[in-house]
Amino acid sequence: MKRRDFLKAGVGLCLFSGCTVGGGRGNDPKKKPNILFAFGDDWSWPHASIAHDMFIPGSDSVVKTPNFDRVARQGVLFKNAFCSAPSCGPSRSAILTGRNMWELETAANLRGIFPNKFGVYTDALEEIGYHAGHMLKGCSPIKFIDGRSDPAGPKYKDFAEFMDKRPDDRPFCFWFGSQDAHRPYAYDSGIKSGMNPKDVAVPACLPDDPVIRKDLCDYYFEVQRFDRRLGEMLDLIEQRGELENTLVVISGDNGLPFPRCKVELYDTGTQVPLAISWPAAIKGGRVVDDFVNLAELGPTFMEAAGLKPLKTMTAKSFINVLMSERQGQVDPKRDKTFTGRGYHDFKCRADDTGYPARALRTADFLYIRNYEPDRWPSGDPVAYRKNRGKYGEVDRSPTKAFMEAHRNDPKVKKLFKLAFEKRPYEELYDLQADPGQLNNIAGKPEYAKQKRKLVAIFEKEFTATYDPEALGIPPRPKYLKKTERTNRRFLYE
Repeated sequence: MKRRDFLKAGVGLCLFSGCTVGGGRGNDPKKKPNILFAFGDDWSWPHASIAHDMFIPGSDSVVKTPNFDRVARQGVLFKNAFCSAPSCGPSRSAILTGRNMWELETAANLRGIFPNKFGVYTDALEEIGYHAGHMLKGCSPIKFIDGRSDPAGPKYKDFAEFMDKRPDDRPFCFWFGSQDAHRPYAYDSGIKSGMNPKDVAVPACLPDDPVIRKDLCDYYFEVQRFDRRLGEMLDLIEQRGELENTLVVISGDNGLPFPRCKVELYDTGTQVPLAISWPAAIKGGRVVDDFVNLAELGPTFMEAAGLKPLKTMTAKSFINVLMSERQGQVDPKRDKTFTGRGYHDFKCRADDTGYPARALRTADFLYIRNYEPDRWPSGDPVAYRKNRGKYGEVDRSPTKAFMEAHRNDPKVKKLFKLAFEKRPYEELYDLQADPGQLNNIAGKPEYAKQKRKLVAIFEKEFTATYDPEALGIPPRPKYLKKTERTNRRFLYE
């Protein structure tokens, strides 16, 4: 079955009449832009060298990302970009469909099934003549059924092959799904490349120990490798004389793979780098404070190409922010974002359940609701799978092993508890007083008024978007064992 057959009739694929989104800066306004979407795996903000240049808290001088920095300086750098879910499968599905994680049904699970009823921006762009494709990691590890191929587009060996096979008269839409900086890492790769672990800014949620500093260097090494490959793609586009009319978007799918980071709804799990350039249409050199969610990329890509977003898309385009010439807060309505988590990996708990939680993030506060506080958020303290170990939601790493081995040490004890032990129904963090999000103030009387306001916003949003958790009818993903690994499926009970 062809990919475009999945694009149902009547999904709102209508051209804007006289669309001039890409005009006004030296290019034919009717010429559709190329789109390069480069996606780091498990890459967190602020782990980019431009963040250190801007004195962003939590950044350091160790990691070097000249190509991300180049795009950010030529275009727009978003300081408040967040993924829809801190887990690769749901995060990627949200981008492609333009839907929130909790609106994805079976695709809300890491290894779930992609619902064919949801349209994707890649199919929509192919329908109007775009040459679409991807390399390395697409919407993985989501599964596809009934003839559905990876919605990120046909797979190519590399970007050069994709460009060589592209008809000259067609714009392109390419998804570079790097597997950097996903674990496992080559041990000591960061130090061997010349990094000094003493200069690393250790996240507040992790113990400050040489073992962890070295592990962070190995993570940085992979971030830099992703950046180098990105640079090669930008050079190829520039050599072909097409960089001026190419919409370049660079981001990460979720937080770094460390305890209390990836899979979690704290900033270390959901806040991601985001830089966007499009010289033909966007005024560069801007830093924007508006909150954007990666689920909004799909409708933004479609509007940039002169299309209305698909009817199945619920996320809103932020093309107005891109096209503005302003810095700071461009759209006053973009003062918050919402994120969620559910079933991440299998066999992390005795009954093979997930850990449903939702969050509201504003400039000043992070409010989290854990719908099943009796469960272990990082997985049970039992090793159900040898390759995951105890607390199976957290990737194996030197950092995880160190924290487990030293869980009773004074400098580790509190951080271990925050990363691995059970959490209350509600969490609230004052980001001005506690940027590391370590001190839960949900029960403090002095914050009661502010919490009520946040809860009202939280419940209004998740009810309006038909979140099954908010409505009290959570879909329970059940893992069905099969003889063949490829036959694994997630269904709703």
